[in-house]
This record gives sequence, C-alpha cells and structure tokens, in this order.
Amino acid sequence: MADSPRPAGGDARTAPRAPKKDQGVLVIGLGRFGSAIAATLDRLGQDVLAVERSPELVAQWAGRIPLVEADAVNPDALEQLGAREFPVAVVGVGSYLEASVLITGNLVDIGVPQIWAKAISSEHARILQRIGAHHVVLPEADAGSRVAHLVSGKMLDYIEVEDGFTVVKMRPPKETQGFTLAQSKVRERYGVTIIGVKSPGIDFQYATPDTRISANDLVIVGGHADLLERFAARP
Repeated sequence: MADSPRPAGGDARTAPRAPKKDQGVLVIGLGRFGSAIAATLDRLGQDVLAVERSPELVAQWAGRIPLVEADAVNPDALEQLGAREFPVAVVGVGSYLEASVLITGNLVDIGVPQIWAKAISSEHARILQRIGAHHVVLPEADAGSRVAHLVSGKMLDYIEVEDGFTVVKMRPPKETQGFTLAQSKVRERYGVTIIGVKSPGIDFQYATPDTRISANDLVIVGGHADLLERFAARP
C-alpha cells in the first residue's frame, strides 16, 4: 500500500496555487498524456491537481503544477486527497492495464461525476467503459486516424465531432477560387458547408453567401467525413 499523499510543491515563490476541489480537475498519472493535460489546464487558469506515484516524475513536475505524490491504486489514498470532491477526473495511466482499471474503478466507486480515461487498445477501452468510465480516449489511434486524413489531401486540420460529422481546415479547391459561395454552390454540389474563411492578414470571418474565396485563403468546412474527403480531393 502507498504512503499517505504528500504535497509536492515548490517554496513560497514557486509553489502553484491550490486547486478548488469542487470545481477542479483531478489528473492521475504524469506520463506524456497526463502531464500535457495537467500543464495545459494549469496554463489556462483551470483548477487542477495532479497525482503521481513515481518519485522521479514528482520531482520533475514539483513546483510547476499543483501535485501530490500518491498511489491512486490505493482507495485510501484517493480518499485522503479528497478525490470524491472533484467533478472531473482524468486517468492518464494507460501503459499499465491493471493500474488503469483499478484507478478507474476506484473513481467510479467514490462517485466522481465525470471520468476520462486513457486506453491503449480497443480491448482496454471496452474494459474501462464497462466499469464506468464516462469518456475513453485512445490518443495514438485517434492521432493516427487524424494524420491519415491530413496526409491524403488538402486538409490542414481534421476534427471528427460525432456520428461522422467532421470539421476541417483546408485549402480551397480551384473551382471555388475567385467566386462567392453563392456562385460556387459548394453546399448544393458537394453537401458540405463552408463555415468561415481566413484570408492572409485578415481576421477569421464567418462565411456568408457573398463571401468570396481566393487561392490564398484557408477555409473551415463542416459536413460528413465522406463528403469532406470528396470535396478535399478536388483539384
């Protein structure tokens, strides 16, 4: 069993602010995934508390983010650090399947309202879902799918929202360049919607029928993934 959780902050000059548990995010595991989440939340001014069992990682992150050294596999450790008071918890422990499952189960047992958990395989994801994780993330699979879309055409960014609906950033096909959206009839011809346009040196603008597309523009387009692939494949 782990020792009692120990705070791992810096001195008065470097110690990060203490999180407000009733509105904060508990991040368990400071590997690449968990540390990126914790550091980003902290940088954005969100209340976050990280939990890590490795003394090496604790030393690496001490003084940079709110942090305690504890083994979240131990339910008593979670109780001592007040995990049940956090509305959101992120389980960033993915490589160690047993620890991932036990920690997620502990959070389910104490009633954390929103649990995000990292998985390293579809089987791992199914287990986490079955024991009660509300959101399961497969970072490598998601990144691989996204990159596959980006390398195959004009797409510069790709976000799948839900049920096939996707938003992409891309270069406009030649047949839209020099025309307004009313003239090119993108939605009628391809079933996708140009949501906005970013022209060089000009702030992003939401698209209207009178928006004219130029060769140097970037366009934000929404629609079903299959239709967007077809539109992005246009010369």
